[in-house]
Amino acid sequence: MTRTGQLRDIRTTPRRTALISGASIAGPALAFWLNRYGFAVTVVEKAGALRDGGYPIDVRGTALEVVRRMGILPRLREAHIDLRRLTFLDGDGGEVASVDPHTLTGGVAGQDVEVRRGDLTDALYTAVRDDVEFLFNDSIATLDQSGDGVDVTFRGGSTRTFDMVFGADGLHSRTREFLFGPEEQFHRYLGYCFAGFTMRNTFGLSHETVLWNTPGRAAALYAVGDDDEVHGFLNFAHPEPPFDAFRNPQAQRDLVSKVFADAGWEVPGMLAAMHDADDLFFDAVSQIRMPRWSSGRVALVGDAAYAPSFLTGQGSSLALVGAYMLAASLADRDHAAGFAAYEDDTREFVTLNQDQVREGDAALFPTTARALEQRNDMLRELSGAVPASAGRPAHSALALPPIRPR
Repeated sequence: MTRTGQLRDIRTTPRRTALISGASIAGPALAFWLNRYGFAVTVVEKAGALRDGGYPIDVRGTALEVVRRMGILPRLREAHIDLRRLTFLDGDGGEVASVDPHTLTGGVAGQDVEVRRGDLTDALYTAVRDDVEFLFNDSIATLDQSGDGVDVTFRGGSTRTFDMVFGADGLHSRTREFLFGPEEQFHRYLGYCFAGFTMRNTFGLSHETVLWNTPGRAAALYAVGDDDEVHGFLNFAHPEPPFDAFRNPQAQRDLVSKVFADAGWEVPGMLAAMHDADDLFFDAVSQIRMPRWSSGRVALVGDAAYAPSFLTGQGSSLALVGAYMLAASLADRDHAAGFAAYEDDTREFVTLNQDQVREGDAALFPTTARALEQRNDMLRELSGAVPASAGRPAHSALALPPIRPR
């Protein structure tokens, strides 16, 4: 934390202290708003630095108002990816349909923002780095709550006490595990796994996505601009979530290679690129559904509490909105009342967005030949359709409370 930030926030009463685990999206957003409401904030991140680049993500609906209030919307608009076409191919590589992306996402052209994940995380970090302490290459080892605070031991060996602790550490949150036990009891598996990575753009693609499908398998090449690289994406149906592979990159590569071993089109080259990629991201297509998001002085936010899955397109937006609502709930309340208000005011919005996809029902990734043909018929009808003038109600179903005074 800078000396300027320290002097600016001198108060006659001690500042409440907060530790946030995770420096991706929900973490820095929560840090921004907690700092705005007078907290002394520390963010701990197990990685050595922020991730740059990364696959594209959407900011839409209510989340657009959050980033506007943070002052970073102009920067995100400058980084906006102008995706112009989404082309679907059959198993032989022949074109099924080519559609405007907004006709499928429910987004609003000219309003929604789509950026590389790294552009969003960097904008959030830049907005708060001078006022918040960041501890990279470290993580929480133990949590011990008492009536007066939370005693934290870090893996680096240090110990500190905070008034509150927040888990913003993703779908496989260790903070959630500390509080509530194993992930499996909250993990709602949607029947798919995916792998994402970057590879050379030898296909002449620009501002477009090409998606190949056979029943239960999909491969996509996503060109966010005129770059020399594209994002490769391999998605496949799998009967059970491969928990053993989540923290084992070699097991992830082996599983994906086995599933796509006999696939055609550009898939063999994608598999080769996946094996060489240093930015492989693998996970299950899942949601986190919890009856409550807090325990004592510790609360969860973003994917750690309510991951909606990428099928909804709302993961980043829920993280941003949740962070805003959590901080606003604590602005003039203690932890018990604040956490209760956070859940009361935010859960309906979260559930509405999670319910945009039903278990095992991913329209873009059919698992049977009949379902695939039905999807293709739907796409042919959409080809050439004019995008909707307004997004799905779920995106904008929550009206943000005003920024509270300090």
